[in-house]
Amino acid sequence: MTEEAQQILNAMPKGTSLWEDALHRLRKNRLAMFGLCYLGILIFICLITPWIAPYGYEEQNLRLGAVPPNAEHWLGTDTFGRDMFTRILYGGRVSLLVGFIATFVALIIGVAYGAISGYAGGKVDAAMMRLVDIFYALPYMIFIILLMVVFGRNLLLLFLAIGAVEWLVMARIVRGQVQSLRQQEYVEAAMSLGLSPLAIIARHLIPNALGPVIVYTTLTIPNVMLLEAFLSFLGLGIQPPQSSWGVLISYGVETMEEFPWLLIYPGLALTITLFALNFFGDGLRDALDPKASRD
Repeated sequence: MTEEAQQILNAMPKGTSLWEDALHRLRKNRLAMFGLCYLGILIFICLITPWIAPYGYEEQNLRLGAVPPNAEHWLGTDTFGRDMFTRILYGGRVSLLVGFIATFVALIIGVAYGAISGYAGGKVDAAMMRLVDIFYALPYMIFIILLMVVFGRNLLLLFLAIGAVEWLVMARIVRGQVQSLRQQEYVEAAMSLGLSPLAIIARHLIPNALGPVIVYTTLTIPNVMLLEAFLSFLGLGIQPPQSSWGVLISYGVETMEEFPWLLIYPGLALTITLFALNFFGDGLRDALDPKASRD
């Protein structure tokens, strides 16, 4: 290659991939970056909670009782004399764990079900989607309550129960994406080469449908956390001695007139986290939108 040709190539603008373009748009979204930074800091703090918590998780001081925020207890104490700052940190670990693991369960079920339904088409697709419609018609809260009553209350079952009712929308999203992708040339080429349907789904269809899946996943996590908080508020979620933000809020409601800080601080922790997750999810959706104009 001549020196002149090399200079022309160097002067030509370099192309960017879809993911690089999306990352560029995401970085320019201040609310999305605030949500991402907040979540990163929160997850890091929750991971190191056992080393930074000023008191033990179940450490009680019945003589002290409930006191408002002060220099020794930054967010006050509850009626058992337990430090609220410590309990909010540990509660955040449980709430985030429920949000991420239950969403992961819903992701696995929904992506697999939707991809198979969309690729199969015809009567198989119709039968699978009618089953989804039946599940939609059932009150999901009653389904979760039945699971908790029949199999007992534990953290693992809560993950599975919430994930088992949150996969329906994911399945419909993936089905629609797969139906639009299965007519593409590279899928037809894979069929002509003799690849099995499962290989085509795993290697070609699901990877190319990841954009909407990632966006919906980020928007599912706050829904799952809110559902867990509601279940804990009803007494069907996390059970003592474990605690989550939902449990703390439920306890704070019972004593809000006399000790308002027991409701205010866990409520703020949950509210800000839900806002951050939604900000990041909305920003990611806008960034991955192929119709968005490039800045």
